[in-house]
Amino acid sequence: MNVRLLCVMFVFVISASTLLAGDWPQILGPNRDGRAAADEKLAESWPKDGPSVVWQRDVGGGFAGVAVAGDTAIVFHRFGDEEVAEALDAKTGKVKWKSGSPTSFSSGFSDDQGPRCTPVIAGDRVFVFGAQGTLRCLDLKSGKKIWKRDTHTELKAPEGYFGAGSSPLVVGDKLLVNIGAGRSGAGIVAFDVGTGKDVWKATTEDASYSSPILTTVDGVKHALFVTRLKTVSLDPDTGKVRFEFPFGKRGPTVNGASPIVLDGHLLVSAHYGVGATFAKIGATAADEKWNSDDLISSHYMTPLVHDGLVYGIHGQERVEDSELRCLDPKTQKVLWSKPSFGYG
Repeated sequence: MNVRLLCVMFVFVISASTLLAGDWPQILGPNRDGRAAADEKLAESWPKDGPSVVWQRDVGGGFAGVAVAGDTAIVFHRFGDEEVAEALDAKTGKVKWKSGSPTSFSSGFSDDQGPRCTPVIAGDRVFVFGAQGTLRCLDLKSGKKIWKRDTHTELKAPEGYFGAGSSPLVVGDKLLVNIGAGRSGAGIVAFDVGTGKDVWKATTEDASYSSPILTTVDGVKHALFVTRLKTVSLDPDTGKVRFEFPFGKRGPTVNGASPIVLDGHLLVSAHYGVGATFAKIGATAADEKWNSDDLISSHYMTPLVHDGLVYGIHGQERVEDSELRCLDPKTQKVLWSKPSFGYG
């Protein structure tokens, strides 16, 4: 059942209107907020029978999303004992190149053993982070390997319940990765995008499945990470911790949603009784405004922000009482909800 479902989920379909929507080079889009760029041309409505299919194809195992830049779409999936990064022509679906890397990853908590992290396209390079901690930098045009790091082995990071699941973040000439090698002081690591060498290491935290984001508040840059048990802000240039606060619980819990930022505040959300925390971002501290498990508790989905309101799933996947909600975080009011919405 899981294999058939994943096959359907990972058929990549592009409609004519989507091709006008510009680049989507990383998880959650160009700004990691789930939104297209403000000047993109998006269809305001679909035909009665839905948009026409330009092309489609089946892909391998995994949960990684598709990254698109220009006329190239990057798919990251598993076939047999290889994790394969594959470049497709975004207009035709034809294969441009493939680049594989051996893997022996096996999760006892999922039937799917493929990669979890969405590729990142930055300039003329592609970065992929495999479920077993293999980090690769590839040439966007040819697929040629530029560098490779076996992060879990080199830095002695634990594999985790579901393998590596936090998509890397490019900030200038650095690639920031939630490695989770806390015992060796490499919970979060910055790699040089050109060489793959370590630039800095920070925190003693284990990894989560949440992907980091970059924001600037009052002229101060923050790389915001959700780790296994904390929310952490780092100076992306130096790795210095700007602030941190507890977020998460020990035991079978999942921090999977990325942080979101609105009006100088951050919101982090998780299920399993963790709930959500809303805090004002300062240069060296986060001022918590509220914490609640009753407003929005996202299992995996990262909530979206529009006009100061937060839209997301409250509840656990596969549970019928999960809801799609609209929340005003400043008043702590749920403005509306739609029950039995499914996966979150």
